[in-house]
Amino acid sequence: MADAAAIRDLIQRLEDAMNSRELDLLDDIVAEDFVRHCEATPDFDVRSREDFKEFLRSNTASFPDNVQTFVQVVVEGDRAGIWTTYEGTQQGPLGPIPATGRKVSFDFGGIFRVEDGKLAELWVTWDNMTILGQLGALSG
Repeated sequence: MADAAAIRDLIQRLEDAMNSRELDLLDDIVAEDFVRHCEATPDFDVRSREDFKEFLRSNTASFPDNVQTFVQVVVEGDRAGIWTTYEGTQQGPLGPIPATGRKVSFDFGGIFRVEDGKLAELWVTWDNMTILGQLGALSG
């Protein structure tokens, strides 16, 4: 089992790779058979590192300036809990929602499982209503 410092370093490297758009760095951070669980995005079935990269590319196509900031990281055993702030401007379609030019800012939480020194699994959740409201996609 990796120690807490090694896991924290892994999480920091993930944050840096996502925010710099250097997805090739994920090869050393994320397991090849990485799985992402997320009720908020049922159309994205992530069952590999390449699927995860494709999810991140899709997200960046919708929000090219997105920044994810891991505000809190808590490590216990082979798990790392994160509380993250996401900020970005919708410049591309998001599912059926055309580009709005609006900024979003919301928090999300997740738990990573680490195996053999890499991120192997992620459970993540957020409030879609907050995002849809900020994009003006909810009728009043």
